[in-house]
Amino acid sequence: MTKLKSIRAFAVLAVAGGVAFGGAAQADENAELIVNGEIKLVTKTAAPDHLKDAVDIIYSGWLFRETGTQAMQMDDFVNPGMLDAEAGIELYNAVDGTEGKSCASCHGDIAEGMKGLRAVYPKWNEAAGEVRTMEMQVNDCRETRMGAEPYKYISREMGQIVSAVSLQSRGEPVNVAIDGPVAATWAQGKELYYTRTGILDLSCASCHEENYGNMIRADHLSQGQINGFPVYRLNNAKINQVHDRFKGCVRDTRAETYNPGSSEFIALELYVASRGNGLSVEGVSLRN
Repeated sequence: MTKLKSIRAFAVLAVAGGVAFGGAAQADENAELIVNGEIKLVTKTAAPDHLKDAVDIIYSGWLFRETGTQAMQMDDFVNPGMLDAEAGIELYNAVDGTEGKSCASCHGDIAEGMKGLRAVYPKWNEAAGEVRTMEMQVNDCRETRMGAEPYKYISREMGQIVSAVSLQSRGEPVNVAIDGPVAATWAQGKELYYTRTGILDLSCASCHEENYGNMIRADHLSQGQINGFPVYRLNNAKINQVHDRFKGCVRDTRAETYNPGSSEFIALELYVASRGNGLSVEGVSLRN
């Protein structure tokens, strides 16, 4: 497949149960994402083995954005999400809680202590016997090591510190494990991904696997990759976390959504993250 996907002109898509698709906004699959003129990120690569029956190539959401939005992500000086990442670094270094500790007290300088972390999350935590997202790990450290109050799962502070941590893995390939102790959670996430829900009878796959490259109203559908999260979205002018985006997508199908931090969204995050294995972590990306 040499094109992102051929854009078909049609008024009504059967799988959408009446949701209209149309128009053509061909993305340039050969565009290169080079941040600050020096950090080259992988935005297109062969699909991981577990996806070979579904797609041949995986694409970063960056490839589906307008050129102006793409350019903003290529320059940290004009990427507004970098302000949140900088605020997150301050939170990382700030002493909080009854133990008189900061994140840096245990993990050292963020550039070294957090390097590579984002690329492998969600991941299995042996001590807790569960799959953990980065947000879960942040709050566990705050409560058990710092004696601090946990952040709300979707919050400004959580988005900022996760942005700061993610930035330390920018350019590294996503490499989320799908076997061993995470296998059952991964399978649950896969089932959720392909299950149709809501009044519109849509699954994640309806848009992001079967119709990426097409238009739904004014939105150019991507593959729904999350290698760029946390992401600064121009339409709401703030950092958006993964479960925040999941909630919005489920709501758009006119279904009752799960809560951020729920077992369902944790499983879905693990599965969706694995669909991007091989793409670069984009740190704090920029989307419409």
